[in-house]
Amino acid sequence: MASSLTKDSVTPGTPGSEKTFFGHPRGLATLFMTEMWERFSYYGMRALLPLYLVAPGGLGLSAGTATAIYSVYLSLVYLLTMPGGWFGDRVWGPRKTVAVAGGIIMLGHLTLALPSSGTFYAGLGLVAIGSGLLKANISTMVGQLYQGPDDPRRDGGFTVFYMGINLGAFAAPLIIGTIGENVNWHLGFALAALGMGLGVAQFLLGSRHLDAQSSVVPKPLSDREKATTLRKAALWAGIAVVAYAVVGFTGNYTLNWVLVPLTLLGVIVPVMVIARIKRDKDLDRAEQSKMSAYIWFFVAAAIFWMIYDQGGSTLSIFADSSAENSVFGWDFPVSWYQSVNPVLIMALAPVFAWVWLALNRRGKEPSTIVKFASGLMLVGVSFFLFLAPLSIAEGGHKAAALWLVAIYFTQTVGELLLSPVGLSVTTKMAPAKYASQMMGVWFLAVTAGDATTGLLSIAGVDLNKTGIVAMEATLAVVAGVAVWMYRNKVKSLMGDVR
Repeated sequence: MASSLTKDSVTPGTPGSEKTFFGHPRGLATLFMTEMWERFSYYGMRALLPLYLVAPGGLGLSAGTATAIYSVYLSLVYLLTMPGGWFGDRVWGPRKTVAVAGGIIMLGHLTLALPSSGTFYAGLGLVAIGSGLLKANISTMVGQLYQGPDDPRRDGGFTVFYMGINLGAFAAPLIIGTIGENVNWHLGFALAALGMGLGVAQFLLGSRHLDAQSSVVPKPLSDREKATTLRKAALWAGIAVVAYAVVGFTGNYTLNWVLVPLTLLGVIVPVMVIARIKRDKDLDRAEQSKMSAYIWFFVAAAIFWMIYDQGGSTLSIFADSSAENSVFGWDFPVSWYQSVNPVLIMALAPVFAWVWLALNRRGKEPSTIVKFASGLMLVGVSFFLFLAPLSIAEGGHKAAALWLVAIYFTQTVGELLLSPVGLSVTTKMAPAKYASQMMGVWFLAVTAGDATTGLLSIAGVDLNKTGIVAMEATLAVVAGVAVWMYRNKVKSLMGDVR
């Protein structure tokens, strides 16, 4: 993607000052490209994952088990953003954490490329760990490029950053998905490793443009805290090893011994983390009020992602078995559906950024809470649309590909109303004590949503049934209406944040 670099008139010598990137600090280009390649590797693998899990030439699992594994994997990726943010705050600083994370992700994809079901799950674990370390910290570095939460370019900067995510996500299914489905699954996973390698190289070369604060450890661990942390980590790791050894040696081990604890963690941990921050007596009255408002955004986002992320599992598996995956008689790989959302994002994100800026100048920009409510209602509408192709398939016919495109289009508009604004409002409302960690809290909303999907799948709920889809759609629309009705209360809790 060609960068729009122009001369800037600010003081020379400041990182990112000589040029701008779409009118934003030059460091945004570095983070844009790093995230683009990381998302190329991540979304390429993710497009293949549910298809590989159900394919006779893959792991040959049932649709329910594949959905559970996919949902638990996504839940784990975002769950690990919390310790990832903690590492950025307390151990390495955001910049070093992102560099190390990229290496771990690349190793994970290389492990997935090995033709062995035993190493496959280890590869998923490595990608999840690396992604958790990277996500919270790279978003924090985007926020550090701007002059405080009141910088008028801030929301637009996150939208541009979001375009980098979607540029990588668009190309990945077309390249990695095609190779994986049509040539060799594991070669597709190897291409994901190559993408992450390019991302790491680009980050190391362009890191000089980042804000100096990105190399600072905001609150370094003391020697005593390091010893305590290591001791606790060793204790919990020991308990897990002993527990799973007992289960394995007694012959009772099944995949659910891993899936169920992880899905429960995905639901319980977000609640515990929010409660812990809310009870922190170090927060002043204004910070406490903002955290109360943030709970509304968190719950809205969790419901949104519960439905939205089924675009890669429930919808993908439906397309594999029940959709006419062709355009004008030309068949295309199922994984290509995963490119619909990012190409729409790239087309619509600049429009949304321009509209918000234009409305802001006139004093008419919708509040964050109104944007959230609208996004939530739209994701509900997308699943009401899903009822049509489900009914067609139940009648013994193949559903047209355009039905799925319409669903992804509706979800994309909802995403643009909720996701980039959510990233920005998180950095605005975060208490100073929880800088990078609050980005981890934002991603825990995704964890909670995906964990709920995982629990439903493990419980044997068929997510491709009209009754379940209708219930999820109704939940999202009702929740969106509720958020809108209480918008004035939430605005008052947000204080000076808009």
